[in-house]
Amino acid sequence: MRLVLVGPPGAGKGTQAVRLAERLDIPHISTGDLFRANLQSGAETPLGLEAKRYMDAGDLVPDAVTVAMVRERLAEDDAGKGFILDGFPRNLSQASSLEQLLTERGEAIDSVVEFQVPEEELVQRLLGRGRNDDTEDVIRRRQQVYRDETAPLLAHYGDRLITIDAVGSVEQITDRVADALRSR
Repeated sequence: MRLVLVGPPGAGKGTQAVRLAERLDIPHISTGDLFRANLQSGAETPLGLEAKRYMDAGDLVPDAVTVAMVRERLAEDDAGKGFILDGFPRNLSQASSLEQLLTERGEAIDSVVEFQVPEEELVQRLLGRGRNDDTEDVIRRRQQVYRDETAPLLAHYGDRLITIDAVGSVEQITDRVADALRSR
């Protein structure tokens, strides 16, 4: 099974990705983890060093660099029977690149799971983390960026989109996703 998880910051994508990966016995692939793996001290990769140049300047890592990291990760043996992508694709350009990459491999995305949470709930969740950079203004700005970037993505994946109410216990949400995937 090849899944993409989408949802605003604080929706629980990472938590659910770990749980679903365990249930489905496929790897959870997070772009954040890919960046960290490519930048590990003493094991920096050329792609990691390129990404670092942008991150150090406060810029977004270009899609081409992110796509190249995803391409390398999907070529690993454990991703042969499926994967869960968390944080990728973030926009239509990345979605197009992912489709091209998978088409080359004779594969396609099976489902895209959108985690929906009311904005006020998200704000409270993120404020509750206690991070210095998680001010209410910053959190609301991130929510707006998510909506702006992701709305076209949701329409793009409309035929494979599963929308999940992501309010409740972690186990309830995992069960909702598993049930929705089984019924497809």
